[in-house]
Amino acid sequence: MPNTLTLPAPAKLNLFLHITGRRADGYHLLQTVFQLLDHGDELTFRLRDDHRIVLHGELAGVPAEDNLIVRAARLLQAHSGTPLGADISLAKRLPMGGGLGGGSSDAATTLLGLNRLWQLGLDLDTLATLGLQLGADVPVFVRGRSSWAEGVGEQLTAVDLPGQWFVVLTPDCHVNTAEIFRAQELTRNTAPITIAAFLQGGSEIATRNDCQPVVEQRYPAVKAALDWLSAHAPCRMTGTGASVFAAFATHVEAEAVLARKPAGMTGFVAKGVNISPLHRQLQ
Repeated sequence: MPNTLTLPAPAKLNLFLHITGRRADGYHLLQTVFQLLDHGDELTFRLRDDHRIVLHGELAGVPAEDNLIVRAARLLQAHSGTPLGADISLAKRLPMGGGLGGGSSDAATTLLGLNRLWQLGLDLDTLATLGLQLGADVPVFVRGRSSWAEGVGEQLTAVDLPGQWFVVLTPDCHVNTAEIFRAQELTRNTAPITIAAFLQGGSEIATRNDCQPVVEQRYPAVKAALDWLSAHAPCRMTGTGASVFAAFATHVEAEAVLARKPAGMTGFVAKGVNISPLHRQLQ
């Protein structure tokens, strides 16, 4: 086995996001579809034999011990009892706090990458269960399929989605996820829908993000991004923002829209995929 491994950590979009209830412990129950993208961060793992986890390319304002990459590596060490460690280098391409799942995807890539590098042989069910301890979005990246999700986001059913091209724009602001889920005005009683109803489409309810009205009210930059993008195609916000997206039939159409994006926004074009680039590479 090689002692160095470089792997992608792809982004996700929430094609819709419904809040259907709230558990006694305060966690929100939801329905969503996670669309995986062919664009994201990249991590390189180098084997160490001294049990140390050393992260290179730390994120501003995030202590190494709080980083999901380090937490994922230490969780895997503790679960497996391995004496091995790793140097981990992060090439960060996804905006932090954009609702694109960057931190969760980085954690999932760490679990799968170190499982391979350390030759632990753990299956996806075990790795997904470990990932859930790090965040509700981690299991979808571990399993590596675009998916329908329920519960707190961990109950996953793989779905096949059309290979659309997405323009993803991120305004210059950071949305506080906890603030949005605490908001009094957040809709928490959307009636559940079925996978079939979503796949049939054609209704506003099947594409709505319940968090979006709250974010638009509190973060004018997100509303401005949605207003601009909606002039080109139907658009919505992913997760609790701040990133917004619209789908296009071709790469050329998507790139033409991205080229006209307003100043003050970052953005990229990516293709929706049903199987994660991480899993394709590991195969």
